Amino acid sequence: MAAAADGLGSIAIDTTQLNMSVTDPTAWATAMNNLGMVPVGLAGQQLVTDSICVPGFDPSLSMMTGITPINPMIPGMGLVPPPPPTDVPIVKEIIHCKSCTLFPPNPNLPPPSTRERPPGCKTVFVGGLPENATEEIIQEVFEQCGDITAIRKSKKNFCHIRFAEEFMVDKAIYLSGYRMRLGSSTDKKDSGRLHVDFAQARDDFYEWECKQRMLAREERHRRKMEEDRLRPPSPPAIMHYSEHEAALLAEKLKDDSKFSEAITVLLTWIERGEVNRRSANQFYSMVQSANSHVRRLMNEKAAHEQEMEQAKESFKNALTGILTQFEQIVAVFNASTRQKAWDHFSKAQRKNIDIWRKHSEELRNAHSEQLMGIRREEEMEMSDDDSGDNPSKKLRVDDSAAQAYALKEENDSLRWQLDAYRNEVELLKQEKGQLFRTEESLTKDQQLQFLQQTMQGMQQQLLSIQEELNNKKSELEQAKEEQTHTQAMLKVLQEQEINVLTVALVNQDREKNSEKRSPGLKSEKEALLIGIISTFLHVHPFGANIEYLWSYMQQLDSRISANEIEMLLMRLPRMFKQEFTGVGATLEKRWKFCAFEGIKTI
Repeated sequence: MAAAADGLGSIAIDTTQLNMSVTDPTAWATAMNNLGMVPVGLAGQQLVTDSICVPGFDPSLSMMTGITPINPMIPGMGLVPPPPPTDVPIVKEIIHCKSCTLFPPNPNLPPPSTRERPPGCKTVFVGGLPENATEEIIQEVFEQCGDITAIRKSKKNFCHIRFAEEFMVDKAIYLSGYRMRLGSSTDKKDSGRLHVDFAQARDDFYEWECKQRMLAREERHRRKMEEDRLRPPSPPAIMHYSEHEAALLAEKLKDDSKFSEAITVLLTWIERGEVNRRSANQFYSMVQSANSHVRRLMNEKAAHEQEMEQAKESFKNALTGILTQFEQIVAVFNASTRQKAWDHFSKAQRKNIDIWRKHSEELRNAHSEQLMGIRREEEMEMSDDDSGDNPSKKLRVDDSAAQAYALKEENDSLRWQLDAYRNEVELLKQEKGQLFRTEESLTKDQQLQFLQQTMQGMQQQLLSIQEELNNKKSELEQAKEEQTHTQAMLKVLQEQEINVLTVALVNQDREKNSEKRSPGLKSEKEALLIGIISTFLHVHPFGANIEYLWSYMQQLDSRISANEIEMLLMRLPRMFKQEFTGVGATLEKRWKFCAFEGIKTI
């Protein structure tokens, strides 16, 4: 077997020098093809010019009949040399059928030209057929490309072939350029060169249009389904007004869970114009129920505000506890940095302790500022409430505003009643269209006269109310101007009182410095600080802690420290005293201004 393989290999290698003469070239080509070798260099008609034939046809066509040829590219066979470079043109193979043989074109020639492919093309034009080619032979050759639905053969050497699918046309185009020979005859009528091209057929174009329309319908249906899926649901239909539906709606208006739905129905009915003289009372009761829902909403708002205040209080308490723990942690770090403990730590430990101390102080200061901001807001709210309750002018302004609002509401109600009377007058005018005046018409005229007199009286009353309202508005503006003037005067008096008190305290301190055991003021800066602190604590009757006072003083002088302020307050016990408030974690030290009490005791 090895010797036979070597012999086959040597034959395959020397195929370029093979030159034999045979009487029947077709038989020799068939025999060589069955052995898996490409027929080259024959003395008769040359079939393939290249020495190597690489199959270029799609294997799925299955056009080779008889024995399946051996693939020369299988590793280990040794029948052909290594594959040629990629730039070498691909050579088609010989196709054998029962009635004919197809020889491939010269691979060095350019590929056959084709026209532009029509849309939905399933039909091909086949030209260059042998004169003796029959419809059965054509079907035998092209049915290997796919299912053929129709063959229209002309008396000349061409035909049209229609396939079942579009991809089968590409397989038929592959056969363009092949030379067709019927049997083993060399007659001119039994040979021809095939030219396969796209053909334009009405049936193909009609099927393509139908398919495109079907795809367009599917796309429109898909888009419509997508739009329907994304479209918000339509609101439910609202029933028309009836006494039964109105009774049910009045019950729904009283229910908190169904109020939103019921108020929508009521609004729709009013906008539709369902209100008339018969249903006016029923609609008025429903509007009154809607008005009563306002009280429930205000109660609900008050409950939510109370919950918010409770949450603020709990947050403030929690923040106070966190700040206390931060103070304890910072105290631990400060104790660790003292010399009696600091000397026993290593260098790396000292560095870590210093970093931790700075980080804790930053967090402590941030939480302290946040807590001070909350307390400052509370004190500002308390001061706003006090300033609103103290002046008596404010009460008069509020009373006048309330009276003006009540007069405005009464004016609106009178205007609505006047409109109702006018509507009734119009209805009476419409009903008064009879030619002969009967008793009913006389009574209607009397009613009309009475209503006109009433309307005139109401107009006069309305004019008087409007004049009174204008007078009240002018009084309200005067009261507001007096209030602003009084507030300005109050601020000026407070500033004068603070300046006088500051000067008196400074003079008293200077006189009694010699009598006190504690050291006197060292500089003018300390006197200025005492005056500012006295003014600050005077406007805080409940006192303030040292952090709050220090945050205020830092806005004036950023170099001052809390310890300096505390030492200054402790040096003057007759002016400032310290009190403790709270228990446990809420224990807090507050400083108060007591100079007036000290003056009384002297």
